[in-house]
Amino acid sequence: MKIGKLQLHNSLTRQKETFTPLEEGYIGMYVCGPTVYSDVHLGNCRTFVSFDIIYRYLKYLGYKVRYVRNITDVGHLLDDGEDRISKGARAEKLEPMEVVQKYTLGFHDMMRIFNTEPPSIEPRASGHILEQIQMVEDILKNGWGYESNGSVYFDTVKFSKEKDVYGKLSGRIVEELLVETRELKKQDDKRHPADFAIWMKADEEHLMRWNSPWGEGFPGWHLECSAMSTKYLGKTFDIHGGGNDLKFPHHENEVAQNYGACGCQPAKYWLHTNMLLMNGKKMSKSDGNTITPEGLFTGDSPHVTKGYSPMVVKFFMLQAHYRSTMDLTDDALQAAEKGYRRLMEAQKTLEGFSADGTAGQVDKEINELLDQAFEQMSDDFNCPMALARLFELVNKINGLRDGHLPMAELSAATLDRLKKDFHAFTHDIFGLKDDVADGEDGEKMDGLMQLIIQLRNNAREAKDWPTSDKIRDTLKELEIQLKDAKGVTTWTKA
Repeated sequence: MKIGKLQLHNSLTRQKETFTPLEEGYIGMYVCGPTVYSDVHLGNCRTFVSFDIIYRYLKYLGYKVRYVRNITDVGHLLDDGEDRISKGARAEKLEPMEVVQKYTLGFHDMMRIFNTEPPSIEPRASGHILEQIQMVEDILKNGWGYESNGSVYFDTVKFSKEKDVYGKLSGRIVEELLVETRELKKQDDKRHPADFAIWMKADEEHLMRWNSPWGEGFPGWHLECSAMSTKYLGKTFDIHGGGNDLKFPHHENEVAQNYGACGCQPAKYWLHTNMLLMNGKKMSKSDGNTITPEGLFTGDSPHVTKGYSPMVVKFFMLQAHYRSTMDLTDDALQAAEKGYRRLMEAQKTLEGFSADGTAGQVDKEINELLDQAFEQMSDDFNCPMALARLFELVNKINGLRDGHLPMAELSAATLDRLKKDFHAFTHDIFGLKDDVADGEDGEKMDGLMQLIIQLRNNAREAKDWPTSDKIRDTLKELEIQLKDAKGVTTWTKA
C-alpha cells in the first residue's frame, strides 16, 4: 500500500497545502484544551475527538508525534473581569484548585468514554507561571508591551502598524478590529481598548495570584498557550489546533505574543474545527437548545427520544468533516446508530472469513476501495469520505458472506489486507470500539454468545429444529440477531 502525500487546510493561508514537517519523521502539535471551571460540553468533545483522530492518523502514517494539549486553570476571564475558575470556586465554596481538580478529572473521564488517546504532555497554566513571566519580560524588552498600574499590556496598535501579521489568521482587517474593540469597556490603565492584558494586577478579592516584577497578579489567558507551546515544542512547531471560535482573539493574540517574544510565527500549519449545532441552531443554555454528553448517553433530555452509546455519538461525529458545521438531531443519531452497528457487524463477519481463491474482480475492487479510503484520510483528514469507502467495503463483506459475490475471486493476501486495514480504520484511526462486546463484561457476553451459537449449531446438526428455533427466537426477543452465511454464524445487537 502506498499512501499519497498528506494535504492540510491551513487556516493561516486559507488554502490546502502539502504537509511537510519541520523535522522529517517528527511532528509537534499543540491543541488548546479546556478551561476547567465546569463540565466539558459537547461542542468541546467534538473538537477533541477530531484532533484525537488527527493525532491517531499522523501516528498511523509513521510520524513520531508530540501532542501537547493544555489545561486552562487560571487567567480566563468572564466579561465582568472575574476569573472563571475563581467564580466557580466562590459558587461551590471550594478552593480554586479543588474546582480545577474536579473538572479536570471529569474532562479526562469524558475523553476516556469517547476512547480518545491522552496527549503526550498536558501542562497546566498554573504550573507554568515562571515561563509566562519570562515571556512578558521578553515582550517588554522587545518593545511590544507596556506596564500600567501593576498590569502589563500588549501594544496591539503599535504591533499592527509595524508588523504585517495581526489579523492574518482570523482574516479580519486590522482597522476593523481596532474599531470593534472601542466598544469594549474602557479600562483606564490601557492606552487603547484594542490592547490586551498579558499580566493582570490582582485586586484584593482575587483568589489566584502570584508574585511578579510588576506586583501580585496573574497571567492573561492568551499568554499561557504561547508560553507552554514554546516550552514543549519550540519557538516554531508544526501544527496548532483548536476550535474555530478561538481564531479571534485567542489565536490571533497568541501569534502577536510569539512574535513579540520570539520574533516568529508559532506554528507552520493552523487547523480549526467548526461548531456543533443542534436542531439547526447554535447550542445555547439560555433558550434551552443544549444537551450534555451525559444527557445524550442516558436519553434524559427533551431533545432525544432515547439514550445513545458514546461510540454511536462518536460515529455520528465522523460523518462531518472537522472544518464543517455539524447538526445534532435525534433522527441523525438514530441513523448513526444503525450505521455504527452495521460497521461493527461487518467487522465481526470479516474476522470469521478465510480465503484461498485467486485474485479476480472482487479482489481488485477491494484493494481499490482500501486505497481510496487512505487517500481520503490524507486529504485533510476527510473522515466522512473515508467512512463512505468503508461502507462500500461493508457491502463487499456482506456480499461475500451471503454468496452474492464469489469468494473464489478473493485472494488470501487481499483478505489479510482487508482484515488489517479495516480494523486499522475502525479501531486505530477512528478510535471506535464495539460497545456491544467491549471490556470485561463485553468479553463475557461474547463468550456466552459463542457458547449459545455452538449449542444451536449442535441442535441443527442433530436436526433438533424446535431447540434451534427456540434459541433463535429467544435471542430475537432480547434484540440479539443471529446471521448464518457460508457456514459462519455471527451475532449482533438488533
